[in-house]
Amino acid sequence: MQSVSSFERDRRIFGDLATADAHALARAFEARTIAKAQHLARQGDPDDKEYILLSGKMVSLIGDAEGREVCVGFFVGPCVITPNLARTAGATSLVSLRAETDGHAASVDATVLLDLMRGFPAIEDWANAILRAELARKTSREWSLAALKAKERLEWFRSRYPDHETLFNHSQISSFLGMTPVTLSRLRNPGRK
Repeated sequence: MQSVSSFERDRRIFGDLATADAHALARAFEARTIAKAQHLARQGDPDDKEYILLSGKMVSLIGDAEGREVCVGFFVGPCVITPNLARTAGATSLVSLRAETDGHAASVDATVLLDLMRGFPAIEDWANAILRAELARKTSREWSLAALKAKERLEWFRSRYPDHETLFNHSQISSFLGMTPVTLSRLRNPGRK
């Protein structure tokens, strides 16, 4: 398992935070091993955590009553998972966060992070930057779904997520792009019949 001291120095997680601020923030998180198919959060369940994916791959999914799922986010560690504020309502998770590989994750109560933000202006700036980036990502995806044709959506995806076609299940990518797996396959292999 990754220790707090090793991930506090990772700029992919903590950006340009000063060492003391990164240390204070990392100390608040509890790291643990996650297994493939394990959930950090489940849609409809209580969720009061903030998460960092230290290693591995994870997807954010929204399911319906018939068991169908739509992928709404991809995560490759190390990275910060969508902030609690953007993935919950009334302390209930709006999405499921499922590991696609074995890996490591860290979590902290959202209220603990809020307290740190109040006490450390640099941590507040860090958290606000993550939230702004997540909202920009969601807006970009919504725009692509509404404004682009299927082929253009795949081009948009490739420009924003250059390695994800090889890292994630193509049925998840097709649902993320609002198309069927058959349509995605045809777009990826235009010469095949």
